[in-house]
Amino acid sequence: MNGLALAAAAVTVVLWASAFVSIRSSVGHFGPGALAFGRLLAGAVVLGVVLVVRGGGLPPRRAWPGILTSGVLWFGGYMVALNWGEREVDAGTAAMIVNVGPVLVALLGGWLLKEGFPLRLLAGIAVSFLGAVVVGLSMSGGGTSSFGGVLLCLLAAVAYAAGVVSQKPALAYATPLQVTAFGCLIGALVCLPFAGQLVSQVAEAPLSATLNVVYLGVFPTALAFSTWAYALSRTTAGKMGASTYAVPGLVVLMSWIFLGEVPGWLTLFGGLLCLGGVAVSRMRTRARTGRRPAAAEAAASGPAADEGRPTADLGG
Repeated sequence: MNGLALAAAAVTVVLWASAFVSIRSSVGHFGPGALAFGRLLAGAVVLGVVLVVRGGGLPPRRAWPGILTSGVLWFGGYMVALNWGEREVDAGTAAMIVNVGPVLVALLGGWLLKEGFPLRLLAGIAVSFLGAVVVGLSMSGGGTSSFGGVLLCLLAAVAYAAGVVSQKPALAYATPLQVTAFGCLIGALVCLPFAGQLVSQVAEAPLSATLNVVYLGVFPTALAFSTWAYALSRTTAGKMGASTYAVPGLVVLMSWIFLGEVPGWLTLFGGLLCLGGVAVSRMRTRARTGRRPAAAEAAASGPAADEGRPTADLGG
């Protein structure tokens, strides 16, 4: 992965971590579906404007199966399930369960996308997952989580993994901006039944909570999902999934700074393990001759690449 793709992945991780802090400030004022719809609506508006200004147009037909699947499962289902799950379980337990997602991404990517199972990737996943478990246990609040909440967080992890793996093939035919914009729009349509609830809750919520919803739509959704798609189009789904293990460590730091929640030493140790696992998965091996994985060749030689997509251009 080149420097620009690595920077894009870093932006994604930081903004997704900030989303946890923002959600904590809003979840008491908005229902799970209303919060997801408001976030996706704001993101779809921003991405739609950018797409029109740039003349992005409609994605090619062959990209639509991946866009539809990721839009329904990741943009729509994941956000509703996670918001709902976090109303039933504490943040540490939710983070631990949701971080099963990157493991599922790596396994599904290795199987369905023929990305393989590099030893360094598997080692990094093991270290980071251990860190996520440590963070979750250190913040679990004595095991008071509800069984229903645990299932909802697990459902969110599965939806996230399936969405990432379905998005990867679409990026061989459409630009990152097209994939993100239409995926976000589809997610908003899936959450449209919650529109009435959002309107009524906006009328009662403080301005700060409503601004948090807008922030979630513009930055952790519109911007972060775009930088994610850009980086994903230039690396494997497994490596991108492993990158998100940095999120729990950053959430701990942000919660410490912005919410005044001072983490214990065990939590800090777990966060460092998460970051360490990402570092292991990113270690370069000695250059070897031979062909690249089929999924990487498809992304590099697909129609989007043939159209001369600039490497520094998030939209195309």
